[in-house]
Amino acid sequence: MSLPTLVSASANPHKVSEIAAILDGLVHLVPRPAEVPEVVEDAGTLEGNARLKAAAICAATGMAAVSDDTGLFVDALDGEPGVETAYYAGPNATYAENRAKMLVALQGVDDRRCRFRTVVMVVHPDGTELQVEGVCEGRIATEERGERGFGFDPLFIPDDGDGRTFSEMSEAEKNTMSHRGRAFAALVAALSSREG
Repeated sequence: MSLPTLVSASANPHKVSEIAAILDGLVHLVPRPAEVPEVVEDAGTLEGNARLKAAAICAATGMAAVSDDTGLFVDALDGEPGVETAYYAGPNATYAENRAKMLVALQGVDDRRCRFRTVVMVVHPDGTELQVEGVCEGRIATEERGERGFGFDPLFIPDDGDGRTFSEMSEAEKNTMSHRGRAFAALVAALSSREG
């Protein structure tokens, strides 16, 4: 049986390599065409942003496109940064600047519970959509730990782990329990039932 083919709507190389590793052997992932401009993510929700990106890439390529949007929701910060996770410290902030702002915001805070939530959206040329999501509960560390991963990985300690941050895990370990791993596993299951 041939693998389903999806065009990746993401231009983030870290995210694309992580998605490709999760989907390896299950989905044929085609890179987003370089000539397709960035999609403005202004829907205000993870679902809306994922839909905007997938729909734009589907329209540009005529192929089914997959997109995801992820947010980190911190209880002590009333759910922030949420949909603005990538831009927490400003529109052009680096990952390091975002993490530094988070550590300052949670200084002296005991309740550091949070969750990563990823929404994955596939938009097909016929207009049909497929939406799944994955959630990973955890807490924010008091300092950065680990060298791997990206974004908030050096600060995020998943509840399902052994006390290490995502950055202290191998990519394979992280993918077994991460929000993105769970969302894309749900996508593969949904695509399988659709094909079947």
